[in-house]
Amino acid sequence: MPNTTSPPRDHSHHRHHDADGTHVMPDGMVMKGAAHAHHDHSHHAHAPAAAKPRPRGDQGQVEYTCPMHPQVRQMGPGSCPICGMALEPVLATAEQGESPELRDMTKRFWIGTALTVPVFALEMGGHLSNLNHLLGQQTSNWIQLLLGTPVVLWAGWPFLVRAVASVKNRSLNMFSLIALGTGAAWLYSIVGTVAPQLFPPNLRMADGAVAIYFEAAAVITVLVLLGQVLELRAREKTSGAIKALLSLAPKTAVKVKADGNDETVQVDSIQVGDLLRVRPGEKVPVDGELTEGKGNVDEAMVTGEPIPVAKAVGSKVTAGTLNQTGGFVMRAE
Repeated sequence: MPNTTSPPRDHSHHRHHDADGTHVMPDGMVMKGAAHAHHDHSHHAHAPAAAKPRPRGDQGQVEYTCPMHPQVRQMGPGSCPICGMALEPVLATAEQGESPELRDMTKRFWIGTALTVPVFALEMGGHLSNLNHLLGQQTSNWIQLLLGTPVVLWAGWPFLVRAVASVKNRSLNMFSLIALGTGAAWLYSIVGTVAPQLFPPNLRMADGAVAIYFEAAAVITVLVLLGQVLELRAREKTSGAIKALLSLAPKTAVKVKADGNDETVQVDSIQVGDLLRVRPGEKVPVDGELTEGKGNVDEAMVTGEPIPVAKAVGSKVTAGTLNQTGGFVMRAE
């Protein structure tokens, strides 16, 4: 009996990028937290394990990546440590619901807008009308503090978190600039409202108040939130089109076993190289290539052409297309 014991492997090529569990692979791939546990270590084993169906509905068990930096991988939603963009699932599935990032940003945008409108009206009203004479500049400053602070610290919290992450990762991005601008305006305004006597006389008004910039910090935060909502909606529509195509694919397939018998299996369990039988009137379960038989496949969902395409041995077929006539065996790719 030959010895099948595998010798110890050197894992020194797995460099730890940070104390939070981030790993940097030799090819430059960044894998955060639990994602490293799902990294392909098949080179440490003698036989590849069978692929397991991905759990549905549990976003923490879905691998996400950055559209701009595909080397970033992590389990569950989050933001890119390089550019700060919201991560997207590596593999789209028809069961995925609305993006949690879109829901969160939309809620922050509408609440932030409701708080920003009066702040903007108070500040601009002082320049365009006699509102300051009726209300008083210092009173207006306190009201703007109470309304503007939640916009900057709560509605804009994701931007502040991403800005801190960009500094930790030494990869400054758009969110670094946003946090710097809004943070500086907010801190200056806080000091100007709470302790106006700290400012020189030439910066104070007749009633001792100081000009503040809560409306600038709040408006910038809301506008960036609007941009994030529009971007996430556009990405949601794109992924929605992919989901619509995936929903057309069948949920089960007929697998040809090694002994020649047929077996009905879930599409999620199909492996590359499996032989699948497609009968007349059935949809192609996965992409693949014909190895036996022939048929006429309706590919209108992919090409828009209403005329079926004849398929023979060696022809490629696409998941979700309909085999109208004939039967064939295909190899999954």
